[in-house]
Amino acid sequence: MTLPVPLTEIWRGPKPESVHLGHAVICDAGGGIVEAWGNPSEIILPRSSSKMIQALPLVTSGAAEAHGLTSEHLALACASHNGAKIHTDRVQAWLAALGLEDDDFRCGAHYPQDKEANKALICSDTAPCQMHNNCSGKHSGFLTLNRHLKGGPDYIAPDHPVQKAVLEAFDTVTRETSPFFGIDGCSAPNPACTLHGMARAMAWFAGASETGNASERAAVRLWQAMVAHPDLVAGEGRACTELMRACTEPVALKTGAEAFFIAILPRRKLGVALKIIDGGTRGAECAIASILVRLGVLDPEHPSARRFRNAPIVNWRGIETGMIKPAAPLA
Repeated sequence: MTLPVPLTEIWRGPKPESVHLGHAVICDAGGGIVEAWGNPSEIILPRSSSKMIQALPLVTSGAAEAHGLTSEHLALACASHNGAKIHTDRVQAWLAALGLEDDDFRCGAHYPQDKEANKALICSDTAPCQMHNNCSGKHSGFLTLNRHLKGGPDYIAPDHPVQKAVLEAFDTVTRETSPFFGIDGCSAPNPACTLHGMARAMAWFAGASETGNASERAAVRLWQAMVAHPDLVAGEGRACTELMRACTEPVALKTGAEAFFIAILPRRKLGVALKIIDGGTRGAECAIASILVRLGVLDPEHPSARRFRNAPIVNWRGIETGMIKPAAPLA
């Protein structure tokens, strides 16, 4: 069994103080491994990095077309958003168009990550609602698909038609049979696969054609929506949003909880998946930025690249005390 390898290091003084170990895979459109670090066969839960797969049935079923969904809707369906006004206003309008309310969600409520939205709720002594959940765009997509399929209200149940469609899409694009699922933070099932399977799925998205079959056309619409609306996919200050804006060609990026990250590179027909095994987000952000630099789609001197890769660590007095940087295998 191949062990995880160092992907990100935290330096203080002349040596690394902390090291994030992980696994990463780059695949071509045929599913072959172009480059790998650690164990490509590691079984993982891709968490929110799989949202574009979970959104595939929304498009392939005809639900997106029937309900007049735009690229903004599709970007939100793939999003882990900050709960800023640009996100919640659109989710609220989407729900209203379906004739549904916040109580129809099954994702749960949490305070938004966006500072202004968070402050507004706290200062007004208002509790967050489910549309503030970072996954409310994905769940709006589930509700739209559910309306199209005429399913029952508990659309997150593993045996519900919505989740059966998601699992079928997941197994198809990973080219694996998912061995199990975990329940995600938003209460939806999250199928497991190998890291190779996830990179293979992202490479399939990258190689999909606008003139291909219905699944390929859906894949193109989804990654194009992500690239067109990076602010909706995550939000200001987030690695997904900043790095998509910084790339020198279209690249769709998506983080997942517990330090997962994917990249879809359509012009190169490559897919990337990585997992930091300790769940440290800073390690995953540095690693994905380093792989993008390695692939030649991100200028290492771009301010957004420098924010996540070779980023200075500054103490409370403004003194530079160290650096977050790629470990030797990625440098």
